Amino acid sequence: MSFSGKTLITLLFLLFISLAFFFVYALIGWNVLLSFTESRGLSITYQFAGLEQYYKAVNDPVFYTSLKNNALLILLFIPGTMGIGLMLAVLMNTVSSRLEGFFRTVFLMPFSLSFVVTAAMWAWMFNYSFGVLNSILSTLLGLRVNWLGDPGLALYSVILALVWQFSGYTALIFLAGIKSIPVSQLEAAMVDGASSLQVYGSIILPQLKPWFLSSFVVLMVFALKAFDFIFVLTNGGPGVSTYVLALLMYRRAFFETDFPYGAALATILLLVVVAVVAPYLAFSLRKR
Repeated sequence: MSFSGKTLITLLFLLFISLAFFFVYALIGWNVLLSFTESRGLSITYQFAGLEQYYKAVNDPVFYTSLKNNALLILLFIPGTMGIGLMLAVLMNTVSSRLEGFFRTVFLMPFSLSFVVTAAMWAWMFNYSFGVLNSILSTLLGLRVNWLGDPGLALYSVILALVWQFSGYTALIFLAGIKSIPVSQLEAAMVDGASSLQVYGSIILPQLKPWFLSSFVVLMVFALKAFDFIFVLTNGGPGVSTYVLALLMYRRAFFETDFPYGAALATILLLVVVAVVAPYLAFSLRKR
């Protein structure tokens, strides 16, 4: 039995679509179904329990701690990353093309590394006894900071490390936006006597709105589902001071084998992510 090239491509396309549907949408549906059941341990029983798992989340104080940490991560991580990224983009736009290529490589390097690798690196840097940050502070000011051991400081230390890793990524997004602006607009403004600050404030920044929106959505989704970086750096500690929803879901499901409750937390996280991404998709399709 022989197939033409067009038929073979169609079959392969249908195969890939079927696999994507199963491993994404079908498993999401199974997770939602599991969140409405009741079972403990490795043997899952599909006994319908209604909203019991969601009531458990509402009555779980660690859930509110994780939700608060996610909110704090969003409020500090996203503006900090976008602000530093914009400044780096402006600086790269003012240097020669050869230096720009060098700086692009340097600034993108942290984002290209695995979160597990960078988290381990920051764990060494934050170490109270021999970390490089405390070594510098001890030499200059004679003090040491318990970056990851202080419950009131640990989450801010995590945010600092995440801003470092993502700033180069947002810088390249903003630099691409700046490069897409016609040079004739900038030259006309300079001829009219506009300063560099006025050019950026009146011409460049208003035209960067699509790039601001794109980077905001990417950073928002990451802030909501952040897991591996925090898991390696702090494991949620000290105590539960750096717990986020994804980490809470993982520990409830795989450490305590409470899979229905973990599925409920995953469903809540999915709904929050959809609530963030759906308006962006609707805006993009309407604009297109």
